[in-house]
Amino acid sequence: MACQVRTSPGAAYDLGYHVVWCPKYRRPVLGGRVKMLGRVHLVVRSHPKQSPSYVAGQFTGFTSHSHHLRAEFPHLSSRLPTLWSRSYVVATAGAVSAETVPRYIEMQDERAPKGGGRA
Repeated sequence: MACQVRTSPGAAYDLGYHVVWCPKYRRPVLGGRVKMLGRVHLVVRSHPKQSPSYVAGQFTGFTSHSHHLRAEFPHLSSRLPTLWSRSYVVATAGAVSAETVPRYIEMQDERAPKGGGRA
């Protein structure tokens, strides 16, 4: 991310976060047209008043209950009440080491219930 200083009354800032999260369940319901990758990577800019956990929570919360996704794929509402794991990894953009994201993903794979889990 290129440096892009923004200002607000009393502050100048350039905050960028790299946020990664995984689906809660690895289930057959996420196949076909609803196929999902094993994780979502997002690089975002934020105001200093918004904590990294707030930023991550806004994206995972909004997309988990996405009316657009559930309107197109109604079977997700009953088969998959929530899309995302509660955990995530967030770091300042450009500061994530090459080992951090794969280690997080491996940890999610280890925690995933065998046989696809329950929804």
